[in-house]
Amino acid sequence: MKIHETRLSGVILLEPKVFGDPRGFFLETYHQEKYRAVGLHKPFVQDNHSFSRRGALRGLHYQLRHPQGKLIYVLSGEIYDVAVDIRRGSPTFGKWEPFILSAGNKRQLFIPEGFAHGFYVLSEGADVLYKCTDLYDAKEDCGILWSDPGLGIEWPIPEGEKPNLSPKDERYPILSEALEDELPGY
Repeated sequence: MKIHETRLSGVILLEPKVFGDPRGFFLETYHQEKYRAVGLHKPFVQDNHSFSRRGALRGLHYQLRHPQGKLIYVLSGEIYDVAVDIRRGSPTFGKWEPFILSAGNKRQLFIPEGFAHGFYVLSEGADVLYKCTDLYDAKEDCGILWSDPGLGIEWPIPEGEKPNLSPKDERYPILSEALEDELPGY
């Protein structure tokens, strides 16, 4: 497995070893000991699978009192995935980094607790699987506005088009307006 460090401390891009032959391919999408060896020590307690159509934008989501680290993998299609450091006191607070994840490149992205996460679907559709280090808790569901001008995320949305958003994703505050007790600490 290849490990790519990122500009955001704790965010890791992983490239599993792919074994291919005329029949197709095989890869390990998770191996506890190998992932521990690269610093992913927390157990994963919930798996989620989402399907989204082209133009869907999901995020930027996080949970405060039950924070979730996420290991993201695309089963079909392609997404523009974004991690945003929202940890108060972090040297990279308010910084973001994008990643292209696809069924073709088979890359995985680990986003630790304390980060907001979102993605935009580039292909006709995308099946996204993500393992979480804590359970989903609807009461703890929080977010930052995807289009926060202070963050300046460069979403690859075609000119003249609007992303397909959920009503809650349209209403989240910008990072500078989030109350201090609504953001994780560093």
